[in-house]
Amino acid sequence: MSNPYQDDRGNTDRTITRAGGGALTASPGTKGTMKPAEAFLIGDTMTGGYGAGPDILHDCTVAVERGEIAVIVGPNGAGKSTAMKAVFGMLDVRQGSVRLGGEDITDLSPQDRVAKGMGFVPQTSNIFTSMTVEENLEMGAFIRRDDFSGTMAQVYNLFPILKEKRNQAAGELSGGQRQQVAVGRALMTQPKVLMLDEPTAGVSPIVMDELFDRIIEVARTGIPILMVEQNARQALEIADKGYVLVQGRNAFSGTGKELLADPEVRKSFLGG
Repeated sequence: MSNPYQDDRGNTDRTITRAGGGALTASPGTKGTMKPAEAFLIGDTMTGGYGAGPDILHDCTVAVERGEIAVIVGPNGAGKSTAMKAVFGMLDVRQGSVRLGGEDITDLSPQDRVAKGMGFVPQTSNIFTSMTVEENLEMGAFIRRDDFSGTMAQVYNLFPILKEKRNQAAGELSGGQRQQVAVGRALMTQPKVLMLDEPTAGVSPIVMDELFDRIIEVARTGIPILMVEQNARQALEIADKGYVLVQGRNAFSGTGKELLADPEVRKSFLGG
């Protein structure tokens, strides 16, 4: 069986837009504007917060096109994970919108967004520790009514260690292996877009590099990946697009290379 995670990367550095077709002006330091185009997934000028609480996001825009990796970085408390949760429907978007494949999904529940093709991997509590690796993957296919054995084979090709440990309880795995289970389970839904909230949190640099390699392989299949990451420099090195948030707002945005080369971004967020 061919493995779709070994195809050439489907990225041609496509760009994003605000509603209405206007260009998204790059924030200071990004050397220009992003050309108009309709992103496959976009959280557009989102303002909102949790329940009746205050706004945490303020006119925040994040987007990703097919085959791209877009990363959200910034200091602690900047609203990175909040932006991700807003896109996934886990908090109220009071202004702005979320669109997937051109469809407004702002009012849909997280469950309905999964059915629309969104795969979300939270930072913590993202596996069933008492279940085996294979049972975790099977749980990822709960919305499917077709034969998902081919998808499971693809996940095992992407993460060979999971096939080796498929009958082992997921809670007995290392931190990096648990993350592989979580990503694999999300892929079992055959998502149209994959969202990862700090996938390398708490893992060693070697494991981080391996996870990033696997994330690149997934993007090569054409699946857009929107990712929050604490290891900003390493994440921007693999990113097609990057968003630096500060206090729930877009502070800088551009390609990964632009942000890595920007003196202000390097000084303020990348350690010089």
